[in-house]
Amino acid sequence: MSSKNILLVINCHQGYIRSNDGKLAPENDLLFSSISQVYLPLLDMLCRFKDEGLKCRLSLVLSPVLCSLLSDHIVQTSYIDWLDKRIAFGQKEVERFSNDPKKLKNASDNLAFLQKNKSDFTEKYNKNILRQFVKLERAGYLELVSTAGTYAFLPHYEDLQEILNAQIEVGLFAHRNHFGNASEGFFLPYLGYTPGIERNLRAYGVNYAFVDARSVLFSKEIPQSGIFAPLRTSNSLAVFAADPEVSDDILNFSKNSVYLNVNADAGFDRNPDELSDLIEKDSPRVLSTYRYCANCPDSDYDKDAALLQAKEDAKAFVDKENSKLSEVAGSVENPLLVCCLEADMLGRDWAEGMVWLEEVIRINKESLFKTGAEMLDNQFALKKVDLYPASSCGSGYGEDLLDSSNSWMIPYIRKMCLRMVDLAGRFPDDTGLKVRLLNLGAKELMLVQSGEWPKMIHDGQFSDIVSARFIKSVKAFTTVFDSLGSNTVSTEWLTRIDSEDVLFPWMNFRIFAEKK
Repeated sequence: MSSKNILLVINCHQGYIRSNDGKLAPENDLLFSSISQVYLPLLDMLCRFKDEGLKCRLSLVLSPVLCSLLSDHIVQTSYIDWLDKRIAFGQKEVERFSNDPKKLKNASDNLAFLQKNKSDFTEKYNKNILRQFVKLERAGYLELVSTAGTYAFLPHYEDLQEILNAQIEVGLFAHRNHFGNASEGFFLPYLGYTPGIERNLRAYGVNYAFVDARSVLFSKEIPQSGIFAPLRTSNSLAVFAADPEVSDDILNFSKNSVYLNVNADAGFDRNPDELSDLIEKDSPRVLSTYRYCANCPDSDYDKDAALLQAKEDAKAFVDKENSKLSEVAGSVENPLLVCCLEADMLGRDWAEGMVWLEEVIRINKESLFKTGAEMLDNQFALKKVDLYPASSCGSGYGEDLLDSSNSWMIPYIRKMCLRMVDLAGRFPDDTGLKVRLLNLGAKELMLVQSGEWPKMIHDGQFSDIVSARFIKSVKAFTTVFDSLGSNTVSTEWLTRIDSEDVLFPWMNFRIFAEKK
């Protein structure tokens, strides 16, 4: 009997911006607010499903950089401090609005939410939320999917096979290092497909990957099943094409007038002297996470109305997806829709997003939630497709990652790529300080390839900080290159940079060597 299936993919990734001194810089708000509003609520939801015996299967992408940050002791300690400051600020907010019932409810709810965050993070998960995701995978609620080492936009390196291999290898190794197993699937960053990448992926044992719908719909011979069934490339890498309407649907939902206005934060509205719990004098403002306005201008936020709307939007979404599946059920056996959800839209950028997701899962009785691995019973019998190069970023071709705002980065990255491949070939058997230098150079190269950095610059999100962080890595790599050329190195400098950039402590520069 034919069944209708939905594959929910939650994509979690984070640019590497780490404060080494433990201070709560404004850019930390990106990661810490995602922990509070996305990752902890997601764990809470799945644990409740497990306790209730409600079966669901989700695919979850946790990028290697995000995993590195979440497992970093300094980041963990800083997050607790970040929570403590907002809890202290919230206690004053509750006092401030003691005579305003609506704002008092919002302040009290947010304070209780942050207190639960701290309790869950420190006591329930012992500061290690990655371990809980592993437990949920083993319990059958998740399939953890790997992605590129630093979420690099792989089409930019189509002509540099060593770079493609390194990004894939680091991504897969990091997955095994954090989760203890190999991943069958691979999430192409920004769903960016470039011809030939299937050969690199299959060489590393990847069975399937996610691509943008355009890669299938613009192919030379569009398969009859369209995006409603898994397909395979010429070397039998299975591919799942994402439903192109999902991101727009979620964005439109989030703009509803009753939902919380996440941009109207008290941390930016209050007078500086009222923010002493959050920031020091003359310091940049930061998010407080206390918000009181709805998207409707000059309207107080009504949480009950917003949660009701989230449930209605969830039903509308499920009805729409099931309607699509019903339309093709007669011509496609066991039709499938792949819904790729950016994690930050499920809490951080849309406050009610996690409520919406939970309701989607609870009410979807008509379709089965599947994972990629479960849809590949007969992988080698899948219809072949000659994929078209495309991406989910920009208008379909990754334009946001290479435009007038960030194109200045590319010459540095390309030069570093060529130099690293050369160094890996020239020093294959060296030991001692040279290996430490080479491994540091490899890490700095991986960092400058980060896909999030040009995207943040394009979006105007901490662009000055990101640019400075990029330049820091370029200078560090240049010092490595010059030191190897002159056969001299400052061990003090090397130790300091090593301690600052703690990403991938197991890095082996030989991943950039030409494969023979």
